[in-house]
Amino acid sequence: MARAPALDWGWKTSPAVDAALVAGGAYSVAAVGALSAMPATQALTVGGIGAAAQAAADLYQRRPGWHITARCAAWLTAGGWTAQALADHTALTWQAAGWWAAGTAAGITLARGLARTENAAREQRTSRRLQVWANTRAREWHERLERLFRLEGHTVEGVMPWKSNAGYTVRVAMPSTTPQLPADAVRKLATDLKLPRGGGIQITDGLVYGEIHIRVTIKDVMSEDLPLPDSPEDLTVTSTYGGLPLGLQPDAQEARIGVVDDCALFVGQVGSGKTNVVNVANAGALRTNDTVVMHIDVTGAGISLPWLRAWAVDGTSEVPLIDYVGDTEEEAHILCDFLIAGIGARKSGHQDLLSGEDDKLTVGPDLPEVLLVVDEIAELSPRLLAKLDTIVNTGRAVRVRVIICGLRATQDVITAAMKKQSRVRVGMRVSDPEELSHLFPTGAARLDPKAAPGRGCGFFSAPDAEDIISDPAPYKAYRITPKVIQRLAAAYGGRRPRLEAEFLDTAPARYYASRWGRVLPRLYKSKTLAPTTVPYTDMEILRPPLDEVTGIPDTGAETDEGAGGDGASSKPGTPGRRTASGGVPAGKRFGSDALTALLNSPRTPSGPQGEATGEDRTVIHAQFGRVVAQTGGPADRPDPVPRLLLDAHQAVTEAGGRLHTGDLSTRLGLDAVALGKELSQILKTVGVERPGIGSVRIGEVSKSGYLAATLAEAITRYRNTQ
Repeated sequence: MARAPALDWGWKTSPAVDAALVAGGAYSVAAVGALSAMPATQALTVGGIGAAAQAAADLYQRRPGWHITARCAAWLTAGGWTAQALADHTALTWQAAGWWAAGTAAGITLARGLARTENAAREQRTSRRLQVWANTRAREWHERLERLFRLEGHTVEGVMPWKSNAGYTVRVAMPSTTPQLPADAVRKLATDLKLPRGGGIQITDGLVYGEIHIRVTIKDVMSEDLPLPDSPEDLTVTSTYGGLPLGLQPDAQEARIGVVDDCALFVGQVGSGKTNVVNVANAGALRTNDTVVMHIDVTGAGISLPWLRAWAVDGTSEVPLIDYVGDTEEEAHILCDFLIAGIGARKSGHQDLLSGEDDKLTVGPDLPEVLLVVDEIAELSPRLLAKLDTIVNTGRAVRVRVIICGLRATQDVITAAMKKQSRVRVGMRVSDPEELSHLFPTGAARLDPKAAPGRGCGFFSAPDAEDIISDPAPYKAYRITPKVIQRLAAAYGGRRPRLEAEFLDTAPARYYASRWGRVLPRLYKSKTLAPTTVPYTDMEILRPPLDEVTGIPDTGAETDEGAGGDGASSKPGTPGRRTASGGVPAGKRFGSDALTALLNSPRTPSGPQGEATGEDRTVIHAQFGRVVAQTGGPADRPDPVPRLLLDAHQAVTEAGGRLHTGDLSTRLGLDAVALGKELSQILKTVGVERPGIGSVRIGEVSKSGYLAATLAEAITRYRNTQ
């Protein structure tokens, strides 16, 4: 929050300026006093009082005696000259002015010399005290390491205090026989030092093998909220190469992450402050003029709405701060196809920029980085996760990077590619130390969750200037509020860059221009949109056709069959897609009747059924008779897909792609408990698991439910198992 300006009565002047001011005051008194017949004794009195006050101040500050004498003499000289000028009425003569100028020059020179001498002496005293303190601490630490861990041959090479006075760093050269401290060293050292709550120990590797740094936090700098700095000097234009600030470390140094070369992984349990950190990262990226920010949040676009309000509702920004929002599964597929195609277009369209000394693009306002922030990763379908993997794996050279946010860093939430390619790791408050081990590849064994106890506290690890990944360190995230976001959005709107022509010259890009015409009606159902949105919505709204089986938008993008996990291409006319020739109208959602017609279309049996002739060529033999019988279909039914699965997919698709179990049972006229058991058995039979352990979030409500993509995957597996 911006702080109200306060009056500052301090004298921010140098000693030389102080001397000049005193001399100027003396000349003014002499000139005016001579005209008004001021007694000369008053000037002597003022000079004497000034000398006495100067002596008292110098004695209090323990200045050397000759310094005190020099300053008192300067006061008395100024008073004496003024008294002489008043007595003789000669202040305006050349002779008096000459003596005044000479005295002023001598006073300024004397003041500068005294200040330099005192500063040098002060630095020497500080250095001596610091050296004595460091030597004392070094001896203590040498004895402590020997006593606690029975070390021999180690050397404490230095103890460096932090500028914030919140702690210090101990540099230790370990013996070759014991290059590391034991795993419980953090707890033992903290107990031996009797550190206060909020303090802690962090052990990191030094610059050379065999050297360790022990960072000791003796003061809690993370207990209070840290408002995101938003003063005028904190709103200046930055670059993505400077990194994104997240908060402060225990030594009051800023915690920054780089997202130009590397993807980032944010993990935090519910209530840990993860969403706040995501918005802080958004603020850092939007402060730059060389980053285009896009979002995927299929649980209501919660991370996007605060940043869009200035443009969509208030009208204080002419452009949307967030360039594209994937608020539903379908829109997220369009966005990912757009980015995947853009990555390929950049690689082919900027060959001259990629073939120089560096094989990666240099971003700027005309060629910006694209930063995709994905929240609630557990709510996404496997097919969408596969597309995100493609972006993560292929976008580094052309500066398309991803920030992935989830509740945990385990395989059931984060894919292997996302975890491996995300060298930047941010973990918020956790209750189980094992979760930190899942997140951080190195150094997690030394972490103590109690070092980040409060809300908004966590650990982060990122490559340093030498591209070496540092051990995870604790930090406290900045606090950003909706009011601050609105103010920042209005300030950052004018610096938003645009994607270049090469990125927009792809097949999926034809749906990019009308993106807000599709998204805004869903985000702001009952609100009146600001006139600033008209240029983005006053156009023909293009919507890609949906694949009849998977329900995935067909943007015309070239997809990798292996990467997508579909086993079918999304390009029209390919074998993986049923068109009108198969009896199903192209471009329509898939319903139970359409699927039945499609499955009853002629096909040649293959696999374990062997060869078939005659009528058998047009028959699909069900291999799941038990499940079909459970759902009410005849045992000899030619359609292998259970009727309940078809009806559930139809209802969930019509509801927008996600539906809670209770609402689904109401639509189908079934008991909720019975419906859940039957659908679970149907999905289990073909090995389909619901993402997020079956939890589906609609708006702010997260309950057991189903995704259209999950049911579509089960339908595909039933069809492919003959």
